[in-house]
Amino acid sequence: MADALSNTLQTPNAFQGFVGVARREITPPVGIYARMWGAAKHDMAEGIHKPLFVTALAVRNGEGAVRVLIAADVCVVGDLASPDDLEVVAAPVRERLGLGDGEVLLNWSHTHAAPWAATSRAAMPGGELIAPFLEKLGQAIADAGEEAIATLRPGTLTWATGRCDLAQNRDLVDPATGTRIVCGWNPDVAADDTLVVGRVTDDADGKVVATIVNYACHPTTLSFENTQLSPDYIGAMREVVEGATGGAPCVFLHGASGDLGPAYQYVGDTSVPDQHGRRLGYAALSALEGMLAPGNCLEFKGVVESGAPLAIWRPTPFEPSTAIAGTTIETPLSLKEMPTVAELEAQMESLGDGPDDRALYERLFRKRLIVSALSSDGFQRFPAWIWRIGDSLLIGHPNEAYSCFQEEIREAFPGTTVVVMNTSGMRGMGYLYPPKDADADIYQVWQSPFSGEALPALTAQCVAEGKRLLA
Repeated sequence: MADALSNTLQTPNAFQGFVGVARREITPPVGIYARMWGAAKHDMAEGIHKPLFVTALAVRNGEGAVRVLIAADVCVVGDLASPDDLEVVAAPVRERLGLGDGEVLLNWSHTHAAPWAATSRAAMPGGELIAPFLEKLGQAIADAGEEAIATLRPGTLTWATGRCDLAQNRDLVDPATGTRIVCGWNPDVAADDTLVVGRVTDDADGKVVATIVNYACHPTTLSFENTQLSPDYIGAMREVVEGATGGAPCVFLHGASGDLGPAYQYVGDTSVPDQHGRRLGYAALSALEGMLAPGNCLEFKGVVESGAPLAIWRPTPFEPSTAIAGTTIETPLSLKEMPTVAELEAQMESLGDGPDDRALYERLFRKRLIVSALSSDGFQRFPAWIWRIGDSLLIGHPNEAYSCFQEEIREAFPGTTVVVMNTSGMRGMGYLYPPKDADADIYQVWQSPFSGEALPALTAQCVAEGKRLLA
């Protein structure tokens, strides 16, 4: 047994420097092509549940290092049939902010109630509105990023970790067959309920100027029955958090949710995502409420003898880190054997016009896009963003990793706040699943072009780069 405390100063992960935040609305017009689901019977959005937003958070230290984190209520931008769509969005951001690709991180919330933001669907009903939406999105991100940088002021970013049980495992053995695994709530498997919350405060008066909520849960509450544009549960979550923080913008960052989603989902009733969002919002507020004042930590002050010997911890000022470092790394992800384009096109041509055929056609259409874009050397190369902000790590990548990705990375950095983000930057190709599932009949496996070794490789690269940055 230790005869003394090894560390009597318990400092939270924090960053102190300059911070700025800004927001723009990006809600597209009713009538835009929004058939995100294969089972949907509609093509165009018929209404608006809640507005869609883009929010930018900028940080800078005294040495002039800048990073801009941008969160947008978009499922994905572009697809493999229209690879230039992302450039339409990214070009004005790059030009107007004057930052490199590794200094700006775009995280898409992945709401499945946003429009299909790819001009490959321009010929579909409402598809003529997609290109203007992409242009508006790029300008809105650039506007918000410019304002966030222009309004940088001395501030402190502090982190806390909470819990929320909204996210549940969604790999369910079909009760009807006992073998097929379907995409929906599996109550027998525990889910990662980690909630990471950041609080950005103004050093002049201590007021909250922004919050960050990083959580892994597929925004798939609204699905094929829904005809309205919506941020899904993220909208109500923001309303709850912003209502309790003086209207400070809340930045939602979509975590590693490949195997996670709400238990109650796939509905058209917009009250359901609102309920989900309030649950997550109240959990975030609980984490925020547990924070000490900015720049304070708990320090062990000694023992007071009472009925029991009482260990006394008291708030004490400390010096937060000013470090900003990191950029992108290339991550080659190993591929598995896939059907050929010709084989997929033959299957598509054999289908009829029924609703089940339309859903299967959509499934095959998407797989054909993936196959047609694959590298011939057995690896597909993607960027991953690995940032150090103060004493914390921010890690983002384009694809959809299972939650074990964030769990293993956090285990590698005990005592360090790690924010993990799926669906970041460029358009991903599919799911990254654990090797044990490589031969399973699971949507996330047969949809994906990646082998079971891709996720461990990505994890190892991110851990190695994170350790280098924190060394």
